[in-house]
Amino acid sequence: MVLEVVDATKEFVGVKALDGVSFSVRPGEVHALVGENGAGKSTLIKVLTGVHRPDSGQVLHRGEPVEFHRPLDAQRAGISTIYQEVNLVPLMSVAANLFLGREPRTRFGLVDRARMHAEAAEVLVGYGIHDDVRRPLGTLAVGAQQMVALARAVSADAHVVIMDEPTSSLEPREVETLFSVIERLHERGIAIVYVSHRMDELYRICDRVTVLRDGRHVHTGPLADLPRIELVSLMLGRSVGDIREHGATAFSEEHHAGAEPLLRAEDLTSGRRLAGVSVSIRPGEVVGLAGLLGSGRTETARAIIGALPLDSGTVLLGGKALRGNVGAAVRAGVSLLAEDRKAEGIIPNLSVRENIVLAALPRLSRFGVVSRARQDRVVETFIRRLRIKVSGPEQKVAELSGGNQQKVLLARWLCTQPKVLLLDEPTRGIDVGAKAEVQALIDELARDGLAVLLISSELEELLDGADRLVVLKDGAVVSELVGDRLTRDHVLSAIAAGES
Repeated sequence: MVLEVVDATKEFVGVKALDGVSFSVRPGEVHALVGENGAGKSTLIKVLTGVHRPDSGQVLHRGEPVEFHRPLDAQRAGISTIYQEVNLVPLMSVAANLFLGREPRTRFGLVDRARMHAEAAEVLVGYGIHDDVRRPLGTLAVGAQQMVALARAVSADAHVVIMDEPTSSLEPREVETLFSVIERLHERGIAIVYVSHRMDELYRICDRVTVLRDGRHVHTGPLADLPRIELVSLMLGRSVGDIREHGATAFSEEHHAGAEPLLRAEDLTSGRRLAGVSVSIRPGEVVGLAGLLGSGRTETARAIIGALPLDSGTVLLGGKALRGNVGAAVRAGVSLLAEDRKAEGIIPNLSVRENIVLAALPRLSRFGVVSRARQDRVVETFIRRLRIKVSGPEQKVAELSGGNQQKVLLARWLCTQPKVLLLDEPTRGIDVGAKAEVQALIDELARDGLAVLLISSELEELLDGADRLVVLKDGAVVSELVGDRLTRDHVLSAIAAGES
């Protein structure tokens, strides 16, 4: 084994994140690491890479016990990690990020920028990136930044590469490039630890799978020998029939056919990002926005809530025009769960309680004084309702798994009692079980009369969860699908040909 952990235990604030977990990866294999949010995947990765030291158990590198005191120790040992959220320096150039900490030098000890730029351009072509490597990394699309992070990890003489939800920000063509890179790494004997909630990806590229549940190891074996339904059952520890029941769609077209739209966005135009987008949502309806990355899905949501300046167009809520700023939209009853929870969502140094009540403080206060008792009641309600795995309301939100952080953000906006909820990739990075719970909650909210706009890069999620689909391409609406036209073929045809 090239890297393994034996009987590792790790505890945080009374929560046992790892409970006697053993895990190993062989040279040249692609090993899937799966489990619900809070199962221990992130903690295990951090133990393997020196972010955390186990309370008990040990890490073995090429058969020898090691102690990584910091991530740099693991990197120097040949273990590289690519995280779901890019951890590079956006203001530095693409080339500087690729060679950060190992820049080529001249004979005088200075950074050889000409050589660095030439080598960076040559390396990144193999990752589908043809941009000028001298431009700031932050000017690239998120998917391209993710590919730079991958190139950096692989080019650092790694013999183990850990990939944490690597395709969450990638377009389909970039996913294919990633899989080609993984195949090349496999041929070179480099081990891959692959963390993903996307079943199709796992079964396409992974050799073995390890399943964690509630901080414990429950299964390791060849993935090809494990039917999908059994994998899901192992991850969740409950019947698959129960999961399917949670995924039921609540909207009745006949019941709402005569209902007037609660929200109307008409002719939204913003530079080259939006070109006359119109969308409406009725009470109790889930409207999906489909389209490739860059089609204008996120821009539409941001325009509706007033976070994207408009050249023209109007947003009406209950027949009244919104004033075009986020504060006014939130006060009127429109809330947005943004895609990037790290940059636009959680405040890591605050507690779960503080993160949840942040947007609802005006509603929870009287005469300018915030009621702690009312805060506690609201927080307790949403922790229970969303099944947020937390040791207590005062635990720092940064200590939670990514999926539980996403639930905290959802709780934040739900406690403002919105009329319209805009969800941008609400299940990004969330495993099968947590995804089913979030989807069930969306259905429940729609049954209660909430109007929902659902954005997802996963077409099946939109087809299963939306009552109506608006398809975008190049910032414009190219199709609106409902009823028996809500099919994968109709969506792909609209995206490919712009047919309505």
